[in-house]
Amino acid sequence: MDANPRSRWRLAWMALGWLLIVGSPFVGVIPGPGGILVFAGGAALLIRNSCWAKRRYVMLKRRWPKLGRAADKVMRRGKRPAEAN
Repeated sequence: MDANPRSRWRLAWMALGWLLIVGSPFVGVIPGPGGILVFAGGAALLIRNSCWAKRRYVMLKRRWPKLGRAADKVMRRGKRPAEAN
């Protein structure tokens, strides 16, 4: 009874996202904006793969719309081709 391979990848991306968020303070010690970029990458991975993180992100967008628009621009995905039925 193997789990769906997609769910395994999803869990792997979520784990990587949490790892990046937890590791961002350690990278932040190094001069430069590295910690911010590592945190943003981890947050983007979590938002794309976690329902809980998506709900929190939507709440943030409703409370602070300008921040939400800026984050949307950064995380914009390319358009998917139409699937044939």
